[in-house]
Amino acid sequence: MGVMDFFKRGVREMMIARPDEAKSQVVWKHPDSTIPMKSQLTVEADEKAVFFRDGKAVATLDAGRHTLDSANLPFLSNLVDSFTGGNVFIAEIFFVNVREQAGVKFGGRIGNVEDPKSGVPVETMVHGEFSYRVTEPQTLITGLVGMGRVVDGVSPWMKEQVLKVVRDRAGELLVKNKWPLLDVTSGAYTEEIERDVLAGLGEHVKSYGIAIVRLGNFVIDIGEGDAANLKRLYTDAAYLRTVGGVGNFQQFAAGKAMMGAGEGLAKGGAAGGEGGALLGGAGLAVGMGMAQMMAGATQRPAAGPGTTAALVVCGACGASVAPGKFCAGCGAELRPRAAAGVFCAGCGAPLATEAKFCGQCGTKRAG
Repeated sequence: MGVMDFFKRGVREMMIARPDEAKSQVVWKHPDSTIPMKSQLTVEADEKAVFFRDGKAVATLDAGRHTLDSANLPFLSNLVDSFTGGNVFIAEIFFVNVREQAGVKFGGRIGNVEDPKSGVPVETMVHGEFSYRVTEPQTLITGLVGMGRVVDGVSPWMKEQVLKVVRDRAGELLVKNKWPLLDVTSGAYTEEIERDVLAGLGEHVKSYGIAIVRLGNFVIDIGEGDAANLKRLYTDAAYLRTVGGVGNFQQFAAGKAMMGAGEGLAKGGAAGGEGGALLGGAGLAVGMGMAQMMAGATQRPAAGPGTTAALVVCGACGASVAPGKFCAGCGAELRPRAAAGVFCAGCGAPLATEAKFCGQCGTKRAG
């Protein structure tokens, strides 16, 4: 039957609604843009129907059953096709789901964050789910979806935007608030982080007609190896603070740092090849020397009645520390502080106040 025959026989009523197989789609477009007057349009409770003509939004209808007649929907008079004598109008009808869409997964790395309790940088990650709701159907179609598409869910690009904001806001909170990472991964600050992240997300997605409603299964995490390492550091530090006071804790912290550097160099460092192997031996020796110094410091009896602690003054930081190869206060190579203006007559090296011989060349101190 031709087009003219169709109109001669009278325009038949059309039933327009989203089909059952398209119920899960966020945006579904009615396939026919030629709509007979008096057609029945059904909009479900969780959706809106948006009318477009020539790429521009004309009107949005809420839930309910609507008779498409210009008498009760005046905007239709602007869509009438004059060729049909006013019996047909031309429009593209989009059905947009406005209920909350849950279970959208996201995840990625935040980056290296320094644990404030131990000073150790740790690779940190975030993952979870979010839910969203369409707040402006017209804006969603024109700003993100497009006129010729049917959308099952939020676009991959939108997921990346959500992840970017979550990563940036979570990382900022960790650094600014100096929260211990083991407390963060235990969930102690999840509520605060979620609240701040949702506020940041709102501004980023508002221009697309979408609102991020809530986060679910939201987790900031670190690797199992990093978690175990932090637990050891926390435990050891707490023990040393209990039995040895601040001095022993400083020795512990410096020793751990030097041992970590030694272990890295022993694996080849950044140099690689033979140079890396040579550095590895030196680094391992440094780490072992520091460990021995720590052991001596922790095993040496504390000064008490009838005993005198043998201390030296570090030439680098001026702290009074136990003798050893490295300063327990700053980690520098331990050199006694020289007396003002006293130098070796043989090599010119500065001499400590109590020195009788030069520690560099062995020359006896003059005078």
